[in-house]
Amino acid sequence: MGNSRLAGKIAIVAGAGSSGEPAGTGYAAAMLFAQEGAKILLVDNNRERVQRTQQNIAEAGGLSSIFLADVTQEDACIAMMDACRERYGGLHILFNNVATYGSGKITDVSDAQIDAALAINLKSMMLTCKHAVPLMAASGGGSIINIASIDGLRAGFSANVSYAVTKAGAIQLSRVMAVHHGPDNIRVNAIAPGHIHGAFVRHLDENTRSLRRKAGPLGSEGNAWDVAWAAVFLASDEARWISGVVLPVDAGLLAATPLAVLANILDRP
Repeated sequence: MGNSRLAGKIAIVAGAGSSGEPAGTGYAAAMLFAQEGAKILLVDNNRERVQRTQQNIAEAGGLSSIFLADVTQEDACIAMMDACRERYGGLHILFNNVATYGSGKITDVSDAQIDAALAINLKSMMLTCKHAVPLMAASGGGSIINIASIDGLRAGFSANVSYAVTKAGAIQLSRVMAVHHGPDNIRVNAIAPGHIHGAFVRHLDENTRSLRRKAGPLGSEGNAWDVAWAAVFLASDEARWISGVVLPVDAGLLAATPLAVLANILDRP
């Protein structure tokens, strides 16, 4: 791996086991962070999936190690930071990518679904950030990147209130942390992916996938690598003066009103 935008950096990628086709954002971010010179602690709760990520990084010449954890548990998040300190000596980048979906309107959601969405999508992010901040501050600062969604900013393509509410929480978490921990030289930003095609939505039928593509002003389909390249930028020193922002990676969708893109949907093949 010959590039060096993240040379000398130590990164944690939470949710790094989303390999396969199409790739997930955790896998793509881990691969690109390693390609750009970072050492990676690959965190996931699925050994088989995260081992594939590690193997692919090693084959490309990168350096990573695995930490199996359920990041909804505080003890696991503490142990994860201890492992990062012991293996690599510090922390400069945290990429939070653990999530579950959860469909339905508010009148449809169950108590169990609400609890799962809050724990997996938001509590895990809060706990990893809580225990990353002291280690990152002791390392001289760094960059925290929380994966949100355009559904955390607008009502989405389908009813998914549990997911949308927790992604809105991820956005606000990023903003308040940027203010609270800027004095520690820690930058905190959120990425809001749009209608990308990745591991998270591999179940969608071709008609739904086509509608999602047409709705974006660019008219092309995004993927996990588009999100991961945005993360590389936010993780790098190129973004040293950027904090507290929500970066949509969405083909321009949030720039448009529904009527502005209606012609695209009707006329595009």
